[in-house]
Amino acid sequence: MEIDLVATTILTAAILAAVPLMLAATGEAIGERAGVLNLGIEGTMLLAGFGAFRVTLSTGSLALGLLAGLAVGLIVGVSFGLVVAVARADQVLVGIGLTLAGTGLSTFLFREAFGSEQPLLAVGGGRPFDALADRVPVVGPVLLGQPWFVYLAVVLVLLADVVLRRTTFGLRVRAVGAAPFAVDAAGLDVAAIRVATTTIAGALSGLAGASLVLVQLGFFRPGITVGVGFIAVAIAILGGLTPWRIAIAALLFGVLAGLSPGLQVARVPVSVEFLQLLPYLGVVLALLLARHRLPLPAALGRPYRRGAVRNDV
Repeated sequence: MEIDLVATTILTAAILAAVPLMLAATGEAIGERAGVLNLGIEGTMLLAGFGAFRVTLSTGSLALGLLAGLAVGLIVGVSFGLVVAVARADQVLVGIGLTLAGTGLSTFLFREAFGSEQPLLAVGGGRPFDALADRVPVVGPVLLGQPWFVYLAVVLVLLADVVLRRTTFGLRVRAVGAAPFAVDAAGLDVAAIRVATTTIAGALSGLAGASLVLVQLGFFRPGITVGVGFIAVAIAILGGLTPWRIAIAALLFGVLAGLSPGLQVARVPVSVEFLQLLPYLGVVLALLLARHRLPLPAALGRPYRRGAVRNDV
């Protein structure tokens, strides 16, 4: 029975940890497919997480909180896209600036709103399949005992995969990342497509920040993302910028993150700090091992000027 409890604890924690990563990394993948590198995910998640927390605390509605996080992410995504795709500013510098601004602004707003207090929320929301969860040991609680937002997140990731691979919009996005000059020559607006992808990416990052706060943790504090935004960039690359592969990579990261609560339940005498560090070490090691097998779009990180020729993008 104790083994079942430990396994259930690890896998449940893994799924909850994977959801924000999966959403943010999928958004990053959509942007990178169009040639846009966004290092501002961390800042977006912090701003969206605070907005979601504030709205949920005020209204008592998880759904409204998630919508607030989505709205914040949309606004940030559009703004980022206009700056890097239309104004053609340096993507790396703007992304880092966004992370710094998001970190500082979310900290300021939290201190202004709550001071030294730490309000808490009930996490997760409803669990639609909870009645079936206990009928199957280990697998039941893990797969059927999750909050409804977990299932919605999976649907969104699968939908993103279909859109990228099976639709005209997805084809245009991939073409912009591979050969923006060809897309321009075909009469399409490269900047508009890139702004569209950063808007979608912002929305998904906003939902990621909101789900981290509302579904996984139940509270907000300054810097609560602790690098999740940057890990999402790595997960997107490890997943080959393909949403379904990103979901698997995020789940593997989640398993490493879930070892900490799982081994605590098993009373294994292992340093908690080491277990918390393990997922990040795992991502770095995976990037090092796979660095030569991860082809990226040719135009990634490069601003495009309308009317440019192939060697002048």
